[in-house]
Amino acid sequence: MTAAQIGDEVNILQERFNAPKAEVGKVIVGQDALLHRLLLGLLAEGHVLIEGVPGLAKTLAISTLADTLDVKFSRIQFTPDMLPGDITGTQIFNPKDGTYSVKRGPVFGNLVLADEINRAPAKVQAALLQAMQERQVTLGDETMDLEEPFLVLATQNPIEQEGTYPLPEAQLDRFMLKVIITYPSKEDEIKVLDRMAGAVAVPKASKVMSPAEILAAREVVRQIFVDDKVKRYVVELVSATRDPIAAGMTELENLIENGASVRASINLIKVAKANALLEGRSYISPHDVKSIANDVLRHRILVTYEAEAEGKSSDDVINIILDNVQVP
Repeated sequence: MTAAQIGDEVNILQERFNAPKAEVGKVIVGQDALLHRLLLGLLAEGHVLIEGVPGLAKTLAISTLADTLDVKFSRIQFTPDMLPGDITGTQIFNPKDGTYSVKRGPVFGNLVLADEINRAPAKVQAALLQAMQERQVTLGDETMDLEEPFLVLATQNPIEQEGTYPLPEAQLDRFMLKVIITYPSKEDEIKVLDRMAGAVAVPKASKVMSPAEILAAREVVRQIFVDDKVKRYVVELVSATRDPIAAGMTELENLIENGASVRASINLIKVAKANALLEGRSYISPHDVKSIANDVLRHRILVTYEAEAEGKSSDDVINIILDNVQVP
């Protein structure tokens, strides 16, 4: 496509993606940032981890978004007694003819909600790794492709530690975005009360977008223009997480245990492209990168004990880097 054609497609798609936003808005009050990032994951082909205390509509937001899309939605409630086969499926022996048949698990969906993912042990969490990275599932000697679009949307509770199994860094890295959600404003909470505890029945979202439209939108996202200066800016940001001294940020010398991998740079570009489309632009700007940098990087930077003792999180480190790396 030419630049003009891409621009026209971007304008059409920006308007088109207002439809699922409006439908989700019928049910969910506020949480605009969360919905925006769920759509970014959908467009950028990346999985999303949502962290927040109970009662902030994490699960409801995901299930409502699924209601707006004409796709297969699967929900997996993670528990400590789960087995990997509860996610991927298993082979069932047929004694009559001595053969095995495949019973597919809930991971064979388009949108897969992994609810309270940190409640299951490591071997169960790892059952998602192949599906998330390779879009495939192997059962016995058979490897099956997952149908596109395929997206894992996971939730976890950050404050409850008993009976939980923290996600290892290798699995965290599979998530394109880690979104932190907080309490709503007082005004939004009053609206929640009116909608959820009022006399009128809670509204339902309608299906307004097909899988074909999502896949077509992804093709347009891939065509979004990225200037070399923006690529250099992304690399400078990620490099600063690995060697802050070389980047001239001596205040971070003892705060970072491990920096972000190359996957972080790739995902920053992908998500920035998706963000540009949702904002109606056929090119990405440094603003696109800065606006989603925390969500892409916060789970890829491991801070030291010294940082924790000083009360500094990975978000604090990212904000320092964003303030110090020169914007093109």
